[in-house]
Amino acid sequence: MKLTAWDHKTWRFAAPVIVSNVTVPLLGAVDMAVVGHLPEPRYLGSVAVAALIFSILYATMNFLRMGTTGLTAQAVGAEDGSEVRAWLSRAALISIAIGLLLLIVQTPVSRLALDLIAPSDAVRPLSESYFAIRIWGAPAALLNFAILGWFFGIQNTRAALITQLFMNGVNIILDVWFVMGLGWGVEGVAIATLISEVSAVGLGLWLVHLNSRTLSGSWQLGCAFDRHRLAAMFRVNRDIFLRSVCLQASFAIFTSLGARHGDVILAANAVLLNIESFVAYGLDGFANAAESLAGEAYGARNRATFRAAVLASSRWAVVMAALITLSLFVTGPYIIDAMTGVEAVRLAARTYLPWAAIMPVVSVWCFQLDGIFIGTTHSAEMRNGMALALALYILMLYLLMPIWGNHGAWLALAIFMAVRGVTLAIMYPRIERAIMRGT
Repeated sequence: MKLTAWDHKTWRFAAPVIVSNVTVPLLGAVDMAVVGHLPEPRYLGSVAVAALIFSILYATMNFLRMGTTGLTAQAVGAEDGSEVRAWLSRAALISIAIGLLLLIVQTPVSRLALDLIAPSDAVRPLSESYFAIRIWGAPAALLNFAILGWFFGIQNTRAALITQLFMNGVNIILDVWFVMGLGWGVEGVAIATLISEVSAVGLGLWLVHLNSRTLSGSWQLGCAFDRHRLAAMFRVNRDIFLRSVCLQASFAIFTSLGARHGDVILAANAVLLNIESFVAYGLDGFANAAESLAGEAYGARNRATFRAAVLASSRWAVVMAALITLSLFVTGPYIIDAMTGVEAVRLAARTYLPWAAIMPVVSVWCFQLDGIFIGTTHSAEMRNGMALALALYILMLYLLMPIWGNHGAWLALAIFMAVRGVTLAIMYPRIERAIMRGT
């Protein structure tokens, strides 16, 4: 296959982002590996439950990353350096405000989340301890989202990679030290994550300063409070937030149902979902490339460039998804064994491994189309498509689980991912029509 200039541009963007993205679930994998080798499954289950709560909280706030990327990329395409800066200022203000709000409401949030997931009596106290420690990193974690989105928007994936590698590297080192070395258990995992999130903010802001010196225009605090621009950001963020709530609800329901089947199934599903996180973050490298490259072309109102960016990033995403599926069928059992030493959990995870293995080729389409819709800030379509997919997912769970148990839950999850891709594909022509209209 002859590579085009857009293929090379896609890989120059996607390669460092894939490395950066994969370090995120690597944290979860290290958490699982560290506590998974403690003597009882309740340790693994407690980290799975507590990490799920933060995954839901932060993933629903991921509009701070996604919205910032799309809006910044469009400002880059419009060659407006001052507005490129202003989008980060707006996102940072919103990030800090939401983070402080989470600190205020942490107790009811923790109780409600654990009541909904309903872990066993052995798991719940450990999950509560994890949450009570890690929540203090919320303002820093959300500000990191905004900074990362801005780096993607200006297409500086090297800065994004450095920040993520630093944060996740610190987390992994402290994880092993606190848990295996000092014997702090589940609390040690939470403290390690908290320290890494806070320390990454300082590095990220320093890199923002260095990158801003290469842009035209200047920092103008007044621009951050522009009423019309703020309204546009809140509209985009609102839609992405609702879309993310639906997405995280699907995984919360999945984990909750697993918890009702006992600690072994809960832990086995957690191991497989962690593998799926690696897959999702890896494939998201191409989706992120679509966000930035297609977003820039959209901001410049260049249809030919937009199509070239979409086709190149999507082609490589599909190739990568197929390769990952094949590799999981071969290496999946070894990955499971590396993540837990509890034999009952290993056996259960191997039973459901085929579902995790086929998920990349099923879900790649929704990941990639998400990136295109984020980059062009067509957020209402994403919101509506996700709501429809969630409704069908719940229906499938109701129909399939009484017949096939946990296999039925995995089948419903695969259907959910497929429907997400189909709904976005149907709505895709709206984006090209918008480019032609210049709106």
